[in-house]
Amino acid sequence: MDRLPALTVTALPDPGLAAAYAECRRINAHYGRSYYLATRLLPPARRPAVHALYGFARVADELVDAPGPDPAGDLRTLEGALGAALDGAPTTDPVLRALADTVARHGIDRSLFTDFLASMRMDLTVTEYATHDDLARYTHGSAGVIGLMMLPVLGTEDPAAAGPYAAKLGEAFQLTNFLRDVGEDLDRGRVYLPADHLAAFGVDRARLLRARVEGPDRAVRRAVAHFAAEARARYREATPGIALLDPVSRPCVATAARLYAAILDEIAAADHDVFTRRAVVPNRRRLAIAAPGAGRWALARLRAK
Repeated sequence: MDRLPALTVTALPDPGLAAAYAECRRINAHYGRSYYLATRLLPPARRPAVHALYGFARVADELVDAPGPDPAGDLRTLEGALGAALDGAPTTDPVLRALADTVARHGIDRSLFTDFLASMRMDLTVTEYATHDDLARYTHGSAGVIGLMMLPVLGTEDPAAAGPYAAKLGEAFQLTNFLRDVGEDLDRGRVYLPADHLAAFGVDRARLLRARVEGPDRAVRRAVAHFAAEARARYREATPGIALLDPVSRPCVATAARLYAAILDEIAAADHDVFTRRAVVPNRRRLAIAAPGAGRWALARLRAK
């Protein structure tokens, strides 16, 4: 399909499509506060596509995290509706309508959505991961491909070189999520932290469940610190890829990485207790992190003119 030009939602002649993008923006603002704050550092014409990608990922995620009577069937229905929308079939679903438009405008590889939904299906049957390699298969689809979907929106002159860095950053975000949400995931019956790494600290599922009730002991805290260090390493590995992006997109991505890495700081400040509390970056600090990015964004915009 031929790519369409980038857009500004307020300039769309189709009010239905404008409303679809507005709904995706609402979903992003409500559920993804750090991501949403970072998108404010993108040129206005690139923000709607990010909202559409986030909105779709959130819809799929909700089907497995807050499942109905037939979550597997719901995912199949979503996948079928997605395929039809990407083929050009009319849809009344605002998220799918905005997403189909985004895929057309930016030439996003449709196979990435197949990989993403495959990982979502894993959440319905897989409750733990024996090894880091096992987990990597999940995080590729749940997070790495999100970074790859974003690349055409953000812009890069060398997609082949930038791709591995984009996937790595998506996985860094995901590892941070795993740590922040350990307690909630335990409540859903899931453990994402690989068993072989936990075992190195003498930790297993039973010990994690006890930490959910009583708070973490020293061994559990050490295990969480280990995974936090791994996430930080992933951010460092992904950082060189930011320089490969369109200059006007770099402040957004750099700020998103700093905002999300700040969750790791909050986890450390809580002595790695992610079981009886949820690590949240205070609004004042989030704004302080975003402020330098706003200055870099304004400078990049001036240079692009």
